[in-house]
Amino acid sequence: MKKLVVLTGAGMSAESGISTFRDSGGLWDTYKVEDVATPEGWYRNPQLVTDFYNTRRRELQNVEPCLGHKLLAQLEQEYDVQIITQNVDNLHERAGSTKVCHLHGELMKVCSSRDPNNPHFIETLPPDHCDVKIGDKAKDGSQLRPFIVWFGEAVPNIEQAAELSSKADIYLIIGTSLNVYPAAGLIHYVPEGCPIYLIDPKPVQWNSMLPVHHIMKGASEGMKEFIERLKG
Repeated sequence: MKKLVVLTGAGMSAESGISTFRDSGGLWDTYKVEDVATPEGWYRNPQLVTDFYNTRRRELQNVEPCLGHKLLAQLEQEYDVQIITQNVDNLHERAGSTKVCHLHGELMKVCSSRDPNNPHFIETLPPDHCDVKIGDKAKDGSQLRPFIVWFGEAVPNIEQAAELSSKADIYLIIGTSLNVYPAAGLIHYVPEGCPIYLIDPKPVQWNSMLPVHHIMKGASEGMKEFIERLKG
């Protein structure tokens, strides 16, 4: 079974109604990155950060995976599909995908603020009780914080993602500008001769000598065309 490795970004979940961060009207137009997505912001005002991610979790309960998510999950019937996502939502999993590597953390999980990546202190919140309060403690006694990789923090799963990328038979990129590192550097691990496809409705600055098949459509329509190309 051929290995299809898929790198997804904000454009993948935008069709589901998830607010993007960088696009015009995105979250960074409303919030300062340094206030809600850095360790310094957390230490400065944990209440603001906690409220911000509580709101994101509640929003997530009101959206569904888009057709693009579902088509990706269906491809597991014919391919060994390995998803690497920059998104922190759980829409890939809800659509039925079984192998998802989250680069930037997971919104529905919380962790120790003292030792964020210790698996013993990571908890998954139930959808109907997804708010966290100041005073809620991890099992090590520290305040629960979002299990999110903030700016300035290391990306724990980047080595796993690089390993997956290096074994791809087909590489697919959906809805990411390829300007956010270290994720943007993953294309340099793709084997020589491996076909690379990019689904994005906008022109993307391609910082690689590798040839790419650009499907200039949104995630769902782009996935339809990608599947047709696989058949052809």
